[in-house]
Amino acid sequence: MVFWISVTTVILALLSAALAVKLILIRKGIVEIRDKFGQRLQSDTNVLIDVSTRDKKVRDLAEDLNRQLTVLRKEHNRYETGDRELKEAVTNISHDLRTPLTSICGYLELLRDEEVSPAGREYLSAVEERTGALKSLTEELFRYTIVTGETEELSMEAVDLGRVLEGSLGAYYAVLKQRGITPEIIMPENKVERLLNENALSRVFGNILSNAVKYSDGDLTVKLADDGTVSFSNHSAGLTDVQAARLFDRFYTVNTARKSTGLGLSIARTLTEKMGGEITAECREGVLTVRVRF
Repeated sequence: MVFWISVTTVILALLSAALAVKLILIRKGIVEIRDKFGQRLQSDTNVLIDVSTRDKKVRDLAEDLNRQLTVLRKEHNRYETGDRELKEAVTNISHDLRTPLTSICGYLELLRDEEVSPAGREYLSAVEERTGALKSLTEELFRYTIVTGETEELSMEAVDLGRVLEGSLGAYYAVLKQRGITPEIIMPENKVERLLNENALSRVFGNILSNAVKYSDGDLTVKLADDGTVSFSNHSAGLTDVQAARLFDRFYTVNTARKSTGLGLSIARTLTEKMGGEITAECREGVLTVRVRF
């Protein structure tokens, strides 16, 4: 009796040990799948997931994931090819339109000096306005495809955020004055420097200021904080928080900015992210705030 109890105990111990080893191997296989799956998603490679365990269920899981990775990679390549071809087409179209549009603007300038009836003068003004809008859209399309199509990293250097911000505000002084906007500017006493591309930063600030001119009800507050956050705030009646969140979408405009191409803030977001920063927009109690943080 004692002998059979001892044998049973030994068998149970061996089974428990075998089960423990199997569980360890399964866990090891799952960890391998998790790590390698993450690596495959982050890298452009055709290498599939392989596991060291011989457990059939774990190996079946790896094979299923490999099939999905293959499909995902094909779709990703198809998207990248289509996106690249679209950008090239838009760039070429924009480039081809710039020359005739410039000629049209020149001829319209010449027509201004000609004898034209009051009705003709009204039609001429309408043509000039529409031509200017089309030229603006063409230029923005060209800039957008250039900015989003550049794969090389921007060259970085120590940049004084306050100095660049003051330069951008100075460049928009005439436009702000024309709209009757006197900006309130808040700057820290200490210099705020970050490793950035100065030209790209000027473009970001310029596009945000251009957006503020379109949406402002007559006020603008610009604040630079010590932590590298720059905020642009203005009252904007009728703008909702949902609309504010969509301001960075390509070609998105709202009724209060019909002349907008819908690309300015999209370009600002692309450049901000290329420099390692983040940009957000929110509208609370009728006040639109765009924040950039580096």
